Amino acid sequence: MSAIQLIARAAAVVMVGLSLVGCGKSEGGAGGGSGGGGKGAAGASNTNDQGTGDIVIGHYASLTGAEATFGISTDNGIKMAVAERNQAGGVRGRPIRLITYDNQGKPQESQTVVTRLIESDRVVAVLGEVASSRSLAGAPICQRKGVPMVSPSSTNPDVTSVGDMISRVCFIDPFQGLVGAKFARENLGFTRGATLYNRAQAYSAGLNSNFVEAFRTLGGQVLTEQAYSDGDNDFSAQLTAIRERSPEFIYLPGYYTEVVNIARQARRLGIDIPLIGGDGWDSEELKNAGDSLNNSYFSNHYSHEDTRPEVQDFVRRYREVYQKIPDGLAALGYDAARLLFDAMERAESLHGRDLASSINSTTNFAGVTGMISIDANRNPTKDAVILEVVNGQPKYKATVRP
Repeated sequence: MSAIQLIARAAAVVMVGLSLVGCGKSEGGAGGGSGGGGKGAAGASNTNDQGTGDIVIGHYASLTGAEATFGISTDNGIKMAVAERNQAGGVRGRPIRLITYDNQGKPQESQTVVTRLIESDRVVAVLGEVASSRSLAGAPICQRKGVPMVSPSSTNPDVTSVGDMISRVCFIDPFQGLVGAKFARENLGFTRGATLYNRAQAYSAGLNSNFVEAFRTLGGQVLTEQAYSDGDNDFSAQLTAIRERSPEFIYLPGYYTEVVNIARQARRLGIDIPLIGGDGWDSEELKNAGDSLNNSYFSNHYSHEDTRPEVQDFVRRYREVYQKIPDGLAALGYDAARLLFDAMERAESLHGRDLASSINSTTNFAGVTGMISIDANRNPTKDAVILEVVNGQPKYKATVRP
């Protein structure tokens, strides 16, 4: 059975799961039951990690809500990795079964579904989340229950500080802030900037601080730091305050849902300077900004234009399955799942501590998003790319190394 057929079968199971369970549970990968289980407590045997039946892994994501494209793209990448691995014989000679829950983009719902994955579905490991605020909601539960969690793309450094069961495959915001600052200061030659960030969002507030510190260290001036909160739609007051200071650019460390709106309003106010942001911009929904985001840039984890064979092979296979170009979230979901499978093969057992130890000892894993080695803080050291937005489409501009 081809990878496309396997993913199509998984999608059919997803629809059954959604129709049967109100909380948005979906299953993909191999069929069959999960076998025996444990109590889900720290240090205890969870799932059927005894060597028979399916190996069950969980994923929690925003499949609905304001940032649904984040969760959908990530889940697509994970499902593709599961299908390919099962086609190649699974892990330790056993098929992988993926269970995904929709957290509706809410931290509290993240706590609910992560608990369900561990206590009811008895998963051996959890993948998720994209948003740092939702990873920070789910990670303490995984740590307490002794179940490894790998975040595909939560960049706030606090996520892995939760404990030794928590790791990630993306770079972190202190590096991402430096990437944006170096690009603005050295590549574009700017010395005067302003920022506009979401004070209620761990990702946005943290990345803003990292950028400001790095830009000032590089000799730049941050003329004003303007803030907004979740649910705000009118940014005219903040943008007017920024315009009065005459910066050369605005740093926007928010999510694409906010950035599109801010860009439109900025252009209506006559602000035509470059906008620069982070990986939260990464979504096909950027096209809704039209030409408002032209002459704008954002840091990201990969570019589909990367000529490396592993990248182009991934892009081709993803397009065959999903009929679209994979964004960075899809690539990170794919890498997170594949790194987990690699760690499973190397682990002494699939018990929580053994599996976490194997994940945390990963070195030189060849991912689509780059070479991944997990450091002592359970974060990878990786390159970043700068993408330029051209008529709503991201185009490769530069690579920035640690």
